[in-house]
Amino acid sequence: MNKTELIDYIAQQAEISKAAAGRALDAVIGGVKGTLKKGGSVTLVGFGTFAVGKRTARTGHNPRTGDAIKIKAAKVPKFRLGKALKDALN
Repeated sequence: MNKTELIDYIAQQAEISKAAAGRALDAVIGGVKGTLKKGGSVTLVGFGTFAVGKRTARTGHNPRTGDAIKIKAAKVPKFRLGKALKDALN
């Protein structure tokens, strides 16, 4: 399912226009992004938790030349499934 299909689904289920569903989805995504950018986490009970993890700096290798390269430390998004979602999938 892509973003357009998700907007169509939201509009149909909530009985709202596609434009309103698109704005709602964009607001949710923006809220999650903003919170993660500040280092926080977003928990949707029964669905899961979005959080920020840290990846340490490390040494990698260029696959073409085999030379060692330095990979900088980075913040990475993480998602942990909620119990209700896990149960729904199994």
